[in-house]
Amino acid sequence: MNTKSLKISEKKSASVVDMTEGSTMRHIINFALPMFFGYLFQQFYSMVDTIIVGKFVGVYALAGVGSTGAISFMIIGFCTGICAGFAIPVARAFGARDIADLKKYFAMSLWLSLFFAVFLTLAVCFFTGDILHAMNTQDDIYQYAYDYIFIVFAGIPATLLYNLSSGMIRSLGDSKTPVYFLVLSSLLNIVLDLYTIAVLGMGVEGAAYATVFSQLVSGVLCTVYMFRHFEIIRIKGRDLRPSKKHIRHLVTIGIPMGLQYTITAIGNVILQTSVNSLGYAAVAATTAGSKIRLFFCTPYDSLGGTMATFAGQNTGAGRPDRIKKGLREASLLGFGYSVLGILIMVVFGDSLSLMFLDSGESEIIAMSKFFLLADASFGFFLTVVNTYRFAIQGMGYSGLAMLAGIMEMIGRSAVAFIMVPVFGFYAACFAAPLAWVLADIFLVPAAAICIKKLSMQFADSVPD
Repeated sequence: MNTKSLKISEKKSASVVDMTEGSTMRHIINFALPMFFGYLFQQFYSMVDTIIVGKFVGVYALAGVGSTGAISFMIIGFCTGICAGFAIPVARAFGARDIADLKKYFAMSLWLSLFFAVFLTLAVCFFTGDILHAMNTQDDIYQYAYDYIFIVFAGIPATLLYNLSSGMIRSLGDSKTPVYFLVLSSLLNIVLDLYTIAVLGMGVEGAAYATVFSQLVSGVLCTVYMFRHFEIIRIKGRDLRPSKKHIRHLVTIGIPMGLQYTITAIGNVILQTSVNSLGYAAVAATTAGSKIRLFFCTPYDSLGGTMATFAGQNTGAGRPDRIKKGLREASLLGFGYSVLGILIMVVFGDSLSLMFLDSGESEIIAMSKFFLLADASFGFFLTVVNTYRFAIQGMGYSGLAMLAGIMEMIGRSAVAFIMVPVFGFYAACFAAPLAWVLADIFLVPAAAICIKKLSMQFADSVPD
């Protein structure tokens, strides 16, 4: 009955991809590549956005916007995480061919997203000033920071709309469509940045309004596309009736995934505070290196997002054998890229740093290159962090994945409190690598245990 419904829907929606059958490597590559280009474009947009604010509004405005980065990542990251978590039960129901359950999970995710949209928006907007003061935001940039982040926080409903709709589309195996809307949103954002700032002279408020509006447009388009092209996700009145069982399951997966971003943000804030004490050169080197690292890490991020959907669908289908195989093949892809990453940093590390640093700052450029080499040298461990953690989340064990985030926070905090005061900047360069190693020590056996539990649960699984 459910299988028949799924097949009918697939005929009407060619974008739906069943990742429970066929070549695991092909599914992983086909799903990861669009996500990679989406993440890459997103980082490019972020850089252009920064340049526009700095050029047209000034250095204090740029510093004000930049000072909100950690708290923005903490709150917006939480929204991104819970939406990704809400999509996992949908992916599992899709893999299990349980269309009734799929619709129910989707409907309950709408109610939960509405709740978080109202609650988070009111809470963080009310306490925005207190948060900025607690972060010791300097008086000369405080107003810029407040004007910018307040508007971004007021746009939390738009953030949730896009992340929920794009997450649901990806849970059904379509990673391309969300990227199209992300690119459209980013281009619209750049145009609106230029218009509101350069033409209307709105300052940082213009950048914030551009971000919120473009994300709202992307979220609306994603939602319309989703309902028009995915029949299996169209819900009726009975599907919207509250279900404690489905809500409980969504919360137990979504909230830990959201908190994972928050925990990571806390570790980054602690480390940044420690680096700030080392002076201008250390701050400049880590800032430049961190911006480049965001580009460098996009393949790892795309592999992680891929494994969440892949593991979710195959858990629903009772195929732990495919999850194990998918983990192995996704990790091999990441290992191959990490070797390439090391070579790129050795040869082009100086040139990449020049995108953000003046050529005369030879000492800072050398420090930035060392930062990048330290990161790249541990790319093997970052591969495991992303593939294993997201696979564990896809299997439904978000609590375990969150513990890995705590391990990362411990690693960064240990470097900040113990190593940086003694060894200075070069110790800070190994904060992220140490965090990845500690997370891997936990994640590898945790993933093995999760797969073993699923294998016992689905003892009659058919081998690939």
